[in-house]
Amino acid sequence: MTDPQEPNKPQEGEGASTEAPKSEEGFMSHLLELRDRLIRAALAVLIVFVGLVYWAPQIYSIFANPLLAALPAGSSMIATDVTAPFFVPMKVTMLVAFVVALPYVLYQAWAFIAPGLYTHEKRLAMPIIVTSFLLFLVGMAFAYFFVFPAVFGFVAAYTPDGVQMATDIDKYLSFALSLFLVFGLSFETPVVQMVLIRMGVVSLQKMIEFRPYFIVAAFVVAAIVTPPDVISQLMLAIPLCLLYQLGIWLSGWITPKSSEASGTAE
Repeated sequence: MTDPQEPNKPQEGEGASTEAPKSEEGFMSHLLELRDRLIRAALAVLIVFVGLVYWAPQIYSIFANPLLAALPAGSSMIATDVTAPFFVPMKVTMLVAFVVALPYVLYQAWAFIAPGLYTHEKRLAMPIIVTSFLLFLVGMAFAYFFVFPAVFGFVAAYTPDGVQMATDIDKYLSFALSLFLVFGLSFETPVVQMVLIRMGVVSLQKMIEFRPYFIVAAFVVAAIVTPPDVISQLMLAIPLCLLYQLGIWLSGWITPKSSEASGTAE
């Protein structure tokens, strides 16, 4: 004879079995949303690329203009690879398409992570994303308009007689992309400082005390990541020092007065 209360008794592991599908469904929904947003971001870059691909040779000419302007009269760039005249302009156009579509890509990333953030985190995250994007563009523009002409002019002026300065377009692409990345990341220094202070990792007073060491580190980093010429090293080290000081000034605005006073008292 069966116990009348037996049907009401939970089966062994019943709670875990009902919670597991819910957690799995939540995880799968996040994966599906991530997939959809990655697809949208990739489609945005692809659409911009398709719209620009017709002008790929002209885009590469603008991209290579700092070096072409420094070459002696009658000199030009060369392509040692058979497919380089086609693929190198395509790569440059894809880079331009990514930069143009980057605000939409960042929006997709923001839309994915925003629901899991608190209100105060949302207020902090959006200015950081926008400022980081703008500063990265400023760093790339600084490299293109100031660093490239100075470096190529310096190299062309010291080219020995009897040596023709003719750079391979693929090597120029690698060189330019590395400098774009270096200067773009370097211009993120104020954002990194403000985030560290806002998170309480370091205090404003400690950052001020670290300034002499940062100046030395800036020149060491510039000597490592830039080409072996004094011009490019100075044009990275000096902006790094100025950006560090700018980060100190900006961090002073977001530092609560109480924590600033306690940091000074220490």
